[in-house]
Amino acid sequence: MARVSLAIVGYGLIGREHVRRAIEEPRARLAAIVEPDPAAAAAASAHGVPVLASLAELVDRRLAEGVVLATPTALHAEQAVTCLEAGLPVLVEKPLAHDLDAGRRIVEAAARTGVPVLVGHHRRHSPWIRAAKTVIEQGTLGRILLVDALTWLAKPEPYFAPAWRRRKGAGPVLTNLVHVIDDLRNLVGEIVEVRALASNALRGFETEDTAVVLLRFDGGALGTVSVSDGVAAPWSWEHGSGENPWFPRAGEACYRIGGTRAALALPGLELWRHEGDRGWMAPLECLRRTVAEDDPLALELRHFCAVVRGEERPVLDAAGGLATLAATLAVLEAADGDTAVRPAGAAA
Repeated sequence: MARVSLAIVGYGLIGREHVRRAIEEPRARLAAIVEPDPAAAAAASAHGVPVLASLAELVDRRLAEGVVLATPTALHAEQAVTCLEAGLPVLVEKPLAHDLDAGRRIVEAAARTGVPVLVGHHRRHSPWIRAAKTVIEQGTLGRILLVDALTWLAKPEPYFAPAWRRRKGAGPVLTNLVHVIDDLRNLVGEIVEVRALASNALRGFETEDTAVVLLRFDGGALGTVSVSDGVAAPWSWEHGSGENPWFPRAGEACYRIGGTRAALALPGLELWRHEGDRGWMAPLECLRRTVAEDDPLALELRHFCAVVRGEERPVLDAAGGLATLAATLAVLEAADGDTAVRPAGAAA
């Protein structure tokens, strides 16, 4: 079978990662890179494919069957709609858009054109997350009652040199916590109520550096989530899973999901349950499951190739990406207003 021709739009940090995987993936063929910045375009030219200055040129020349948008979030809606109206399936990097109206534009365009959108929450493809989802769907935990999730990490000061990283909306809620929100939606269910506190006490920037969140899920489970980009700690998905080679692997659990029959710690897949009768004085046993580790970004791109060919439906489509965005924005709204917030679209 011929390889799926892909274009990568944006040659920044994540764009370069997508380019590398498109080159390495046997089912894909890197057909073009779109990058208007001359310095980045010069670097991209080393891959031996056309480097175009605009998405419009890519669409006009019909160089690709599918498009990966690795561009600033504020550009996602306009670019995704352009691709969809041209009949090009699109992989949109997370988050889907910068606000709900922009996200709805993508959802509506996908519905109108019938062209698929895959949202790039790459942990949906993580072997650890997939294994945990199987455990939960098999009923091993019983009824889920409680969730605890940590994203504690320390970003170095040079990270904040670009002015936009110090402005409202660029903090760890939309940058890091959005991953956690999607993981919990995937594993536990829809989020129907959010309460939150946020602080910028560490650096004094417009954006938050720390937040704590309370969640209510549609099945009745409650969750506590905390995030900070100023804490020296190993309790984040990146440090725990080792899936991102840029982070030293610590192997510590950062998610705990508790049910009436058992509790699960992730990413290590440690399953705790009573050896016999259930009770707080009964002995507990710990079963450690293993998975064949793989690169979720590579698995995501492979899945996108199948989506482009019509062989698979998107694991997370535009509507799902919008629900994750709505729940994440609800954290900021709740923190700003000191009140409970129901994410847009949450069930009554």
